[in-house]
Amino acid sequence: MTDTEPAATRVLHPPAGYRLAASVRGLTFSPYDPCARVAAGTFWWATRTPDGPATLALRPAGGDLLAEGYGPGAEHVLARADAIAGLRDDLTGFAELAAAHPLVARLAREHRGLRMPATGQVFPRLLRAVFEQKVTGKEAYRAYAATVRHFREPAPGPLQPLLLPPEATAVAATPYWVFHPFGVEQRRADTLRRAAALADRLERCADAAEATRRLTAIAGIGPWTAAEVVRIVYGDADAVSVGDYHIPNTVAWALAGEARGDDARMLALLEPFRGHRGRVCLLLEAAGIQAPKYGPRAPIRSFARY
Repeated sequence: MTDTEPAATRVLHPPAGYRLAASVRGLTFSPYDPCARVAAGTFWWATRTPDGPATLALRPAGGDLLAEGYGPGAEHVLARADAIAGLRDDLTGFAELAAAHPLVARLAREHRGLRMPATGQVFPRLLRAVFEQKVTGKEAYRAYAATVRHFREPAPGPLQPLLLPPEATAVAATPYWVFHPFGVEQRRADTLRRAAALADRLERCADAAEATRRLTAIAGIGPWTAAEVVRIVYGDADAVSVGDYHIPNTVAWALAGEARGDDARMLALLEPFRGHRGRVCLLLEAAGIQAPKYGPRAPIRSFARY
């Protein structure tokens, strides 16, 4: 078997109306993400596993979803393929909660094929989230992509170039000055290196609550970063990115017709949807809802605190 042929395959059975690209969009940083992308209708995701490097490919096949695993870690990623595709996403009780607000109820119907993935891997998502702190999306992506390419290691499988996320131990051992040319100031570089040194402990967290406690105990990581991580790693439908520059305004506008809102107002408006507050924010994003822009246009994402 060559590296271009899958080491193993698995057939998944998504619910009617499932939308692959929409569901896995949060796993890609941009259409040019060096570690994950959608190409010709297939989602490619490179990662590291306890068994070694792996690439997961998810492609629609009739009404099913064909999962193909490449590399030494193929069986590992295939065992979790349904979660990565969002097929373990638990919507229990959400329809009843959504019915309390006409807009949320409509979006829940229109985007019923959107599911929340759960990768089960903390450090790759944390790498991206730390780079997103207090900068624009363009600046964050530049830092992320440059870092992945600095530690360049090709991912298994036929899609090239596709790279593996860097090893946490390698990031922890890298001095600050290496990150500086990527547009990363010392504060974020030091935060990333501290988190990388604790990656093994973070990966052993049993659930989103434990991961949030451990993440926020690391200097430089606050509720915004923790929420961005656990929503993707554990598929936490309740995780709200408190401290974001745009989300409070979006929620206030969508749910109350108020052009501006702060974190307290956002949380108050989301309280009726507790258990699925992050899902509501995801639906608003999927629908392209934004608060009116007054004055000079603010750079898009993220200007989160941390």
